[in-house]
Amino acid sequence: MSRERDSRAAAFRADHPGTRVELPYAGFDTFLKSEPADVEEAGGHDAAVLGAPYDGAVSNRPGARYGPGAVREASNWFAYLSGYKGGLSNVRTGQRVDFGALDLVDCGDVPVFPMDRAATADSIAAHVATVADRGTMPVLIGGDHYCTVPAVRGFAEGAGHDTVGLVQIDAHSDTVAESPLYGEHFHGSSTHEIGTAPHSGFEHVSQVGIRGYEGPEYFEFVEESGLSLFTIRDVEQRGIRPVMEDAVAAAAEDTDAVYVTFDIDSVDPSVAPATGTPVPGGLSAAQALSVMEVLGAHDAVGAVDLMEVAPPYDQSDDTSRLAAALLVTLLERQFAE
Repeated sequence: MSRERDSRAAAFRADHPGTRVELPYAGFDTFLKSEPADVEEAGGHDAAVLGAPYDGAVSNRPGARYGPGAVREASNWFAYLSGYKGGLSNVRTGQRVDFGALDLVDCGDVPVFPMDRAATADSIAAHVATVADRGTMPVLIGGDHYCTVPAVRGFAEGAGHDTVGLVQIDAHSDTVAESPLYGEHFHGSSTHEIGTAPHSGFEHVSQVGIRGYEGPEYFEFVEESGLSLFTIRDVEQRGIRPVMEDAVAAAAEDTDAVYVTFDIDSVDPSVAPATGTPVPGGLSAAQALSVMEVLGAHDAVGAVDLMEVAPPYDQSDDTSRLAAALLVTLLERQFAE
């Protein structure tokens, strides 16, 4: 009986070419409707998506644990368009895009432990390392920004890199060494931990879009540490593309590869409200897309994450859609043009 049902389904699909196009709200939610795969099967592909549904290290509004699912769901639209139109032209960039040339798999969410930050960090590091060890680009969807710390460690260890540069697009510097409220390990300390790790250093870190308020000694710290800082005022005065070209060049200098971390709160909250610590005066959607266009075209970029999307604060899902578009933009520049 089951064979008969299968045969009738196959015959129906053969008679109706439209069944080859899956609607954006149908089917399983993998990123860009890519094939699901175990993390051990990530080898031989261009990139592998992992989710980190953890927000146990936030200092303000929780909700980023729901980010991976929301961003995956939002990405379905791009896969649908490509299937429906038989390929795409990116009118913004003027390039033909062939998502069929992007060999992408989705390895699901890494195991997280809501009450155990250390075990969660080890899990993220192990799964990112497994992808990188297989020569595949890790694409991590968070989750709060602390998840970047073990992800960079896993990328360095898995890929065998001695030194990894970091391009951080963010409203906040995340360079707090220790907080009397949150301790040493929270999303405000992520760049401090990366900058003091054996596989990186502040001189290999570029920060773009920083705004709002930092500690009173922040600018002195930047000068002494060798960190490359490009504030939101630099973006306004110089333009986003020159800033990004300088930022990625600085992070790539004397390093084996560059890890990109994009905190969605770098974008103005009028455009991307669904985040835990919004700050007025951020990047526009167009500037954010330009960030990923520049980074996606740079050979040194070997891993990327997108953090701090907290869907409960956005009733229209605009933030998740932008987040998906940002990752799609970087991947298409890397692999599909």
